[in-house]
Amino acid sequence: MSMGQSQESTNIDETKETIKREVLDFIAQYGCGKAPDEAFDTLAKHIFAFQFERNLPYRAYCMSKRVTPQTLANWMQIPPMPVDGFKMLTLTSVPEQDCEAVFTTSGTTHPGQRGRNFHPDLQVWDESMIVPFRHFIMPDRERIRIAVLSPAWDMNEHSSLSRYLTRAVEQCGAEGSGFFFHEDGLDFTDYRGRFDGTAAGFFFHEDGLDFTGVERFLDEAAADGEPVMLMGASSAYLYLLDYLDKQGKTYALAADSRVFDTGGFKSTRTDMTVDDLYAAFERVFGVKRSHCVNMYGMTELSSQIYDQNILSYYTDGSSNYLKATPSWVRSVFLDPASLTPVADGEQGVIAHYDLANWNSCLAILTEDLGVRTEHGYVLNGRAKGAEARGCSITVDEVMAANA
Repeated sequence: MSMGQSQESTNIDETKETIKREVLDFIAQYGCGKAPDEAFDTLAKHIFAFQFERNLPYRAYCMSKRVTPQTLANWMQIPPMPVDGFKMLTLTSVPEQDCEAVFTTSGTTHPGQRGRNFHPDLQVWDESMIVPFRHFIMPDRERIRIAVLSPAWDMNEHSSLSRYLTRAVEQCGAEGSGFFFHEDGLDFTDYRGRFDGTAAGFFFHEDGLDFTGVERFLDEAAADGEPVMLMGASSAYLYLLDYLDKQGKTYALAADSRVFDTGGFKSTRTDMTVDDLYAAFERVFGVKRSHCVNMYGMTELSSQIYDQNILSYYTDGSSNYLKATPSWVRSVFLDPASLTPVADGEQGVIAHYDLANWNSCLAILTEDLGVRTEHGYVLNGRAKGAEARGCSITVDEVMAANA
């Protein structure tokens, strides 16, 4: 390595550590409260300047939009990278070979094309996961016995969901917590008839689930009267519910028990709605809707977004089922054609600005539709038709800038 290369590497490392510390300090200071606009704006600009300098495909796109750190007036002008860009480009500010972890998407939309999110290390990712998890899922207690219906991190180190679930058990799981999943149930190659969580990055067979193990877990929980939590991809519950129905088993789990799901049903069931699923949770597990919570996550993001109902239940007894972000994430709702913000109460395609995404792209344009209100926002599914075409035009612009 030449002296010039050595100095450049040193500068990258110093800037990287400074950015990381600023993000960690922001998380520690503001948590899941409301951060001042000025504080968010300042850090977003700092991260954008780092990404603009080091993340060359992203810089090319920003320059095609005539946005640079010098022209940037506020964080909302930072161009959001479409999620498909994570499939087609290598989006990292730190050299790819120096990244400790790479999370990949499942590839359900475009088999063979997987989005990748590069992480130099997982310090920020881990903190951005656990702080909101405790806030939104565990506001009433430090630990709870957890049964996970998905693989652990050591079974799939490219899955952000596996990392997430493993951290939840490590940090908040009581004695008796565990992963009820067989390693031979994983399938990374055959996409036919499988299911996955939105942020999972893996597929697994129905027989990957340890049905008898979960049944024992539930039997013990019902017998000892201690609250428990079930966690897993939304689709996994469909198989578990079918199994318990065949066994003729229902439960009356202790008060304060909860059911956590993430993702959707995708290829498994098209006739099941979210309301149907939560009604089944109450029928089979005895867990009321107030204690069923959905987490919205993406491999391309480093943070997660939550229903607020468990938090509101233990805060003031209310039932707020709208989604909320932590202080370091801001979600903007855009007109799909013009990508300009829409008013509260109007549907738009969602762009997330996630400061914890300090290495790849802090601004991400999703294909998800939603509506914001003063108390949170609701998700309305994926963009289709003309709305989806508006998002596709942006993808074309990204690729043209990198041609």
